[in-house]
Amino acid sequence: MTAARNEREHRPPLALTMGEPAGIGPDISLLAWLKARSVGAAPRFFMLACPATLSDRARALGLEVPIAEIATAEEAAPRFAEALPVLPIRCPHPVVAGTPHARAAVAVIGAIELATRLVHDGHAAAVVTNPIAKRTLQSAGFAHPGHTEFLAELAARVWGGTAPLPVMMLVCDALRVVPLTIHVPLARVPALISRQLIQDTVRITARALATDFGVSSPRIAVAGLNPHAGEAGMLGSEELTTIAPAIADLQREGLAVSGPLSADTMFHAGARARYDAAVTMYHDQALIPIKTLAFEDGVNVTLGLPFVRTSPDHGTAFDIAGTGKASPASLIAALALADELARRRARVAVAGS
Repeated sequence: MTAARNEREHRPPLALTMGEPAGIGPDISLLAWLKARSVGAAPRFFMLACPATLSDRARALGLEVPIAEIATAEEAAPRFAEALPVLPIRCPHPVVAGTPHARAAVAVIGAIELATRLVHDGHAAAVVTNPIAKRTLQSAGFAHPGHTEFLAELAARVWGGTAPLPVMMLVCDALRVVPLTIHVPLARVPALISRQLIQDTVRITARALATDFGVSSPRIAVAGLNPHAGEAGMLGSEELTTIAPAIADLQREGLAVSGPLSADTMFHAGARARYDAAVTMYHDQALIPIKTLAFEDGVNVTLGLPFVRTSPDHGTAFDIAGTGKASPASLIAALALADELARRRARVAVAGS
């Protein structure tokens, strides 16, 4: 047995959460298992989901995916080659593809919470999350604007201490990009930008590039907020008063940080070659370029957590749930990246012990 195969055989599987069951999460999960079984060397995973929902969706899509209910995460690996292992989290009502129901909220939230605890306890290597519908979760007390913020709360709840600053990174082969502010109205962005937030975000990004992505000397480019990065104050002052001073402080710390740069010239091929990750000021400033470059297979990674978490870079897509039109490419990429990051963290931990 080769060293790589031996490592694969003995590391814990990935924990894949159900996400919104009426969305495309069941579709792409079933397709991801079929792909993994055909490849053979793909990372093994188990789902925290409702077995009946998965079986119904497989039947509707005409997919031959046996479902194996498991009682513990340890049962997943030996079952993976023959069936999709599922740690049951029952939905309290029949799921209709494309029609979300608030009664599923408790199950959706419970899957995320349990997956996080399984990683903490060493039974899973990483958390991979299917897309959620935040509006339908509010009835169950979900007070967060998205997965990213909820996972920071769970990190504090499970690992102890204060909640870490969660940093969203979108990843594809051609680009890694981080939005400084995430799920907030655009009108609130200028007031949220601060030297401290920029510095903390860049430091977390640099540390993750070195530890998780194996970039020995990370180079980070920082975008301006305004057109043409403010045009020396003619089009806005945030670059002069906040962004540039934050970058100067980081440079004095020894970090390779450049900017503030005009966002409209940061993402062509020549510009991307000059940095390992870009930090932008707001959500769409980051997501437009990466979804243009890799709409099908971009991956969302949450940096700054004590565990690895990835997800597909798309939403629930209710309009195509259960139709067979959903592509599993982004979920497959998210599973592969979670496996890679978890293995690298494990090696770093062993080397440091």
